[in-house]
Amino acid sequence: MKTIRQILNKKGRKTWTITPATAVYDALQVMAEKDVGALLVVNGKTLVGVFSERDYARKVILQGKSSKNLLVSEIMSSPPIFIEPDNTVEQGLALMSAKHVRHLPVMDGERLIGIVTIGDLVRSLIDEQKVVIDHLEKHILSNTSIT
Repeated sequence: MKTIRQILNKKGRKTWTITPATAVYDALQVMAEKDVGALLVVNGKTLVGVFSERDYARKVILQGKSSKNLLVSEIMSSPPIFIEPDNTVEQGLALMSAKHVRHLPVMDGERLIGIVTIGDLVRSLIDEQKVVIDHLEKHILSNTSIT
């Protein structure tokens, strides 16, 4: 099973961050410009939360609040749920499922080194399964005699 580190090595470690004092409206603009579903919220070098489309939909729109007058710190998911780089894809999926999140910051000790999404992990799992299936098919075909 692949590790989160291997996923990051393949996809890259680029993260988009904002501060807790960022207006929700401005954060949404960054998300649209970068075509991402979540931003990591940092205070200096410390990860303090995650701001996602889900946070916006449930904590702003459904509560009738204004995204221009609201700060990210008021609605971000905090404390952040994160994963370590040596955890497996399977562990990442289990954590996402248990915590109902779709984005996981990756922390190496106190250092933020990337982010993985549920899509990243599912793609990796599917790729691994394809390899196993191909191997099994070749094995079966090589052991089948034609009469």
